[in-house]
Amino acid sequence: MIMRGIRGATTVTEDSVEEIMKATRELLQLMQEENDFAIGDVASALFTVTSDLRSVFPAAAARSIGWDKVPLMCFQEIEVPGSLPLCIRVMVHVNTDKSQQEIKHIYLREARNLRQDLIEGD
Repeated sequence: MIMRGIRGATTVTEDSVEEIMKATRELLQLMQEENDFAIGDVASALFTVTSDLRSVFPAAAARSIGWDKVPLMCFQEIEVPGSLPLCIRVMVHVNTDKSQQEIKHIYLREARNLRQDLIEGD
């Protein structure tokens, strides 16, 4: 097995604990499902949030779905004029036998506009 990075991002409609937790859980579960990995295969995950999100760390959502032994860190995204607001991004490092071309990066909601080149079927 080798380690691969899997990118993902989503947005929320407001800065609230409920919205951030729900959107982060949805993103992580879809990343796991689409890339067929177990929680034990995850080496670490790095989250960023835009400066308008302050209610809860996205890592709390990961822990709530069983990622409690995975090393998790949260950071604030740099503020670039015109960038997408209310955005949660994640880079999950997974031990896998998949090739780089087989990895499915997941972009949901308004974040689909960030990397259309990585979204299948568009």
